[in-house]
Amino acid sequence: MRSSDPVARGYSQDMPVDRLELLLRDAFPDAAELRVEDRTGGGDHFQVTVESPRFDGLPLLEQHRLVNDALAEPLRDGTIHELRIKTRGTT
Repeated sequence: MRSSDPVARGYSQDMPVDRLELLLRDAFPDAAELRVEDRTGGGDHFQVTVESPRFDGLPLLEQHRLVNDALAEPLRDGTIHELRIKTRGTT
């Protein structure tokens, strides 16, 4: 049986946050704001906030698709169980 405790599974509490932040920084290097928060402390429910000129003129759905694309691997491998996304352009 797999433990739901990330520390018991051998993960640091900050490791998923750091990994997600790196993926987002790679995808949005010009981001004026980029934050990843572990909402529950369990290491799999996250809130991400990204402010980037890349979102300028894009509808919200497309902005969120870009974030989901950047986080495709952790979404696929189960690192992310729940993801809340806040995006905005810079204009």
